[in-house]
Amino acid sequence: MSIAEWPRAERPVEKLMNGGVASLSDAELLAVMLQTGVRGKDALDLARELLQGFGGLRGMLDADFPTLCAQPGIGTAKAARFAAMQEMSQRQLLARVQDRDILTCSSATRNYLRARFRARQSEIFSCLFLNNQHHVVKLEELFQGTIDGAAVYPREVVKRCLYHNAAAVIFAHNHPSGVAEPSQADIAITRKLKSALQTIEVRVLDHLVIGDSDVVSLAERNLL
Repeated sequence: MSIAEWPRAERPVEKLMNGGVASLSDAELLAVMLQTGVRGKDALDLARELLQGFGGLRGMLDADFPTLCAQPGIGTAKAARFAAMQEMSQRQLLARVQDRDILTCSSATRNYLRARFRARQSEIFSCLFLNNQHHVVKLEELFQGTIDGAAVYPREVVKRCLYHNAAAVIFAHNHPSGVAEPSQADIAITRKLKSALQTIEVRVLDHLVIGDSDVVSLAERNLL
C-alpha cells in the first residue's frame, strides 16, 4: 500500500500539518523529505531502511554527497536536497552569532562549530576573525590535515588577520576521533600563535576543540 492509500490522519504530511513537526518520528520526517519511494517500497519504508543503514538520522545527515547519491532511492536530486538542508541549518546557526558579541553567545558559537565540523573525516584548523566589538568578520578554514592532525603555520594566520583587519580571533579545530580533549600539541600551537599575533596586536580569545558531542575551551581551562 502506498502512502497515498493510507488513512489521511496517518500520512506523514497530514500528521505534520495537524500535530506539528515534532509529532513526526525520524522515519516520518525523512519520508517527508524523500517524498517518493522506490518500486515495492513507499517513502516511509525507504526512510526506515535508510535510517537502519546509516545508524539513525544523524548518521544520514552527516553523510557526504557522494555517499547519499549512491543510496538506492536517493540519487542526485534527493542528495542535493539533503545537502541544501544541511547548509541551511548551518547558516541558521551562524546567523545566531553574527552581529553579536561572540563572548555573550558562546553556546551558539559552539553549536555552530560543532554542527559544521564534527562529521569531517580529517582535522580542519579554522579561525573566526573578529572586529573590535567581537563580532564575526569571517570564518575561514585555514589548514586541513590527515585524521591525525593538521599542520598550522603562524605566518599564514598573521597574513589572514591583517587581510581581515581583525582585532581578535578564536581558533577552532575538530578531532575526527570524536574526543574533544586538547592535546599537548594543541596547547603548544595555540601559545605559538598567540605570541605571533601579539606582534600585530591581535588578541587570541580562545581555541575550541570540537569533538563528536562536546566542545572544549582552552581559555576556560586556562591553557592559552
